[in-house]
Amino acid sequence: MASVFLFHVVGDLTVGKPEMAEFCETESVEAAIRAIGESTEAGIPVWRKRSPKMVIETPEMRQQRFMGILNPFDIVSYLARDWCLEDQEKAMRTPVSEVVVHNASLLKEVDPGTRLIDALEMMKQGVRRLLVPKSLGWRGMSKRFSIIYNGKWLKNIDASSNNLINQAANPSRPSSSTTTTRDKFCCLSREDIIRFLIGCLGALAPLPLSSISYVGAINPNYCFMEASVPAIEATQKVPQDYPSAVAVVEPTSDGQHKIIGDISATKLWKCDYLAAAWALANLSAGQFVMGVEDNMSSSRSLPDFAANAMGGDSKLANGGGSARARKFSSRSIGFFTNPSSPSFGIGRNMYRGRSAPLTCRVTSSLAAVMAQMLSHRATHVWVTQADNDDVLVGVVGYADILGAVTRPPASTIPETQTS
Repeated sequence: MASVFLFHVVGDLTVGKPEMAEFCETESVEAAIRAIGESTEAGIPVWRKRSPKMVIETPEMRQQRFMGILNPFDIVSYLARDWCLEDQEKAMRTPVSEVVVHNASLLKEVDPGTRLIDALEMMKQGVRRLLVPKSLGWRGMSKRFSIIYNGKWLKNIDASSNNLINQAANPSRPSSSTTTTRDKFCCLSREDIIRFLIGCLGALAPLPLSSISYVGAINPNYCFMEASVPAIEATQKVPQDYPSAVAVVEPTSDGQHKIIGDISATKLWKCDYLAAAWALANLSAGQFVMGVEDNMSSSRSLPDFAANAMGGDSKLANGGGSARARKFSSRSIGFFTNPSSPSFGIGRNMYRGRSAPLTCRVTSSLAAVMAQMLSHRATHVWVTQADNDDVLVGVVGYADILGAVTRPPASTIPETQTS
């Protein structure tokens, strides 16, 4: 086991993390779209309101108030319902409690002195967010992992944090939280863990330079759907755990899958949610991911969307635009196609932009895939054959990487012995 997991603690990863602002279950879908667009990740935790009579809240009470994590796919799937498409204004005013998938096990509160190896085990078991008390002056047991966070320089913190350091050195000893700011927390995600690990590649050597096939990071049990089926079927296929994604494929003559795109929360992160919902309900999976042009003839009527359809600020829908009504196009949900090639059956290489799936090869190194996920702010990378960039063989997600870097070396077979 690499020492980086044993001698680092969760508090080391909270340096520079912003304070978490609770998003309440009574907020509307419209407010959720705004919050997700402003968040650093494609998803926000949803909480029940805290009772005004509650003077002191224990971790158990806080855990009971947590409902789940709301992501763009959940919202688009909800807005794709028939009644939502008929009355979009009412749908946008719907409380998020009716949209979020309830799952309290996705978040767990931990002490800043919790060892990194223990945090990794929690996330491997399905925890997506760690709720960490915001300390007055956490310096941790080790060097800060970065001098910047999300492009902002960190400020020097001079307050004392001896109590938290002692707790980190002795995890079994009860902690006195006198240096922890009351009711202030930050959230750590799996992406934060991966970002920390990519800064410690030297301590993990030679693992990062090994192929994802060799370290066992490829998950062959991916979700997929054929391009010819209705896109709405993706709502029945998407897994509850990350990666929250469905590959859209075309079958080959030899029974393999040729990937042409995917329907996922990260693809829908900063899109026109109303246009995406209509497309999900009315188009095939191939048309959804590859694109439909304004001038393309179709058996279905392409609707007009007003720029203020969100009930005020058009930036919530599509990041801005004119006030005039506009015809539905794949461009409105962030997908860009080659205007001369509107058919999705001619091959993925004819298209560019967000519609192209993020892929790597089975021979790609673990470090390269980690960097690829972070640079694209993606929760997953689809894996193709070594000699064919189109034939899909699996997917790599956050949990797969965490499992690979923490797997005991004795359980792996030397790469020179593999065929």
